Amino acid sequence: MQNPREKREALEHLMISERGVLAENSKGRAVFEEQDEVRTCFQRDVDRITHSKSFRRLKHKTQVFLQPEGDHYRTRLTHTLEVARIARTISRALELNEDLTEAIGLGHDLGHTPFGHAGERALCDIYSCGFKHYEQSLRVVDRLEKSGKGLNLCFETRMGILNHTIGAPDDTAEATVVRLSDRIAYINHDVDDAIRAGILTADDIPPLVRERMGERHSMRIDTIIKDIIDSSAEGEIKMSAYMTQAANVFYDFLYDTVYSNPNAKGEEAKVSNILGCIWDYYKKNPDKLPEDYKRIADDEGIERAVCDYVSGMTDDYAVFKFSSIYIPAAWQVK
Repeated sequence: MQNPREKREALEHLMISERGVLAENSKGRAVFEEQDEVRTCFQRDVDRITHSKSFRRLKHKTQVFLQPEGDHYRTRLTHTLEVARIARTISRALELNEDLTEAIGLGHDLGHTPFGHAGERALCDIYSCGFKHYEQSLRVVDRLEKSGKGLNLCFETRMGILNHTIGAPDDTAEATVVRLSDRIAYINHDVDDAIRAGILTADDIPPLVRERMGERHSMRIDTIIKDIIDSSAEGEIKMSAYMTQAANVFYDFLYDTVYSNPNAKGEEAKVSNILGCIWDYYKKNPDKLPEDYKRIADDEGIERAVCDYVSGMTDDYAVFKFSSIYIPAAWQVK
């Protein structure tokens, strides 16, 4: 009698087209593991990522707005969940592997720094090897999670995480779906947050975008998803040229009005100072690093260890560490 995993793998032959990746055809894990009786290999990847410490920390990492006043702004975690949901919708419609798609979507930003892209730029300037969050995301699942053991994810999940920003010629269809979904999510929720913050109004959105995508947040996402599904019915997974033009106009508009807006980004100058000071302290005092990172320092050098430690911090923890290191503690006279 087949166990639940075997039944699911048999169903995948009926549900997943030849463009998708069957779980039974995965290239496997770096360290061999026996198959689970209940879950396919990609389902196990979803669970490992969801239960990881780096995934939980995403709820306290900036998406775009630093320290926003209000509970409804996106964080790196809510962005990740939105990407995973959009990607699963597209993946199901195109008869791809939803579990692999979800695993890539949930893991794609695990390596993001505190303070969003401002933190990434700061670390890229500080770290002599440069810093890219997608490379760090792969390092998180391969090297940093589980006290240095890593999550031992499937090859397809790992490569989808690594290539989610720039893509690669040998990407799976599922990885391509996540890369497109990442863009769908952030251009739509970033404008939504900017309107909430009073930086923009709905009428400020370029007429071309409103005409082709729609007037409302949900309408724009629905329109783009349907465009990708229609444009990808056969062959390449893609957005139509018609919709790509609108998406590019949308991104350029956001770059000019939000991503480089002095009101929204005015605090970013402080980010380099905070992360730079923390970096200098631990580089000069490696004995103060947590034990896991001391081992990395021994194996790969102090800069690599400090980079891993600082990039994994949440916004609040980075501020706390900066304060505890450089600001005198209050004391009482008895």
